[in-house]
Amino acid sequence: MTDYVERFYRKMVKPAGLIAFEVKIKESDLMIYANEDLSSLSYSLLDKERRNLEAYIRYNSQFQESLVPIKIDDFAPPICKIMAESVKKAGVGPMAAVAGAVNDCLAHGLLAKTAELIIENGGDLLIHSLKERVIAIYTGENSPFKTHIGLLISPGKTYGVATSSGKIGHSLSFGEADAVTIVAESSALADAWATSIGNLIHSKKDVEKALKYCENIQEIIGVVVVFQDVLGVRGDIQLIPL
Repeated sequence: MTDYVERFYRKMVKPAGLIAFEVKIKESDLMIYANEDLSSLSYSLLDKERRNLEAYIRYNSQFQESLVPIKIDDFAPPICKIMAESVKKAGVGPMAAVAGAVNDCLAHGLLAKTAELIIENGGDLLIHSLKERVIAIYTGENSPFKTHIGLLISPGKTYGVATSSGKIGHSLSFGEADAVTIVAESSALADAWATSIGNLIHSKKDVEKALKYCENIQEIIGVVVVFQDVLGVRGDIQLIPL
C-alpha cells in the first residue's frame, strides 16, 4: 500500500449529467460519478474488497511483494483472482492491477443501481457511459503535451483506462515514459498492461517497439505512448487535441 497523494487532476474533471462523490478508506481514495449518490453502497463495497484483499495478503505475503505473476490458492477472494488473472500475460506482479481490480469489483455492484458509472482510482478509470466522453491524458508539466491529448471513449460499453508513468505519480514503474495509457475491456487489464508496457520505455526508439508489441496483444484495445516529444498510438481508439 502507498501513502496518500493529492489528486490534483480531479479539479479538471466535469462529467456532464453525473453526480460526483468521493469514497475513502485508508489508502484507497476513489472519485465516483453516477446517476445518483451511491456513496454509502460504494463505501460498503470498497470496505469488503479491502478486507478480502488484506486478509489474503496476511496469509500469502508474496501476493503483495511479487513483481511477477504468481499462482494463487483456489480459496483466494474474487478480487485477488481478478488481479492474478489480469497480470498473467502482462508479466507483472498482482499488485500492478490492484486499483483496476478494485474498480472492476465496485462496478459489478454499482452498475445494478446506475445506468452510467465512472470510477477514478489513483488515475485509473472504469467507464460505462451512455454518451461519448473525453479523457485528458496528463503527461507532466515538463512535457510538450501536458494535458493537451484527449482520448475519446465511445458510449454503450464498459472500458478500463489506465496510465503508467516513469516520471509522474506514486506507482512503481521501471520505465521512463512520460505516459503509457492503455484502453482495455476491464480496468484491471488496463492497469496491468499500462505497467507492463511502461516498463519497456527508456528512449524514443522504444516507443515504436512498444506499439508494435501491443499490436499482438488481444487484451489491449488501444495504447498511447508518450516519451519526451514523441507520441505514438495504436489500436481502436481516437485522440483529439485539447
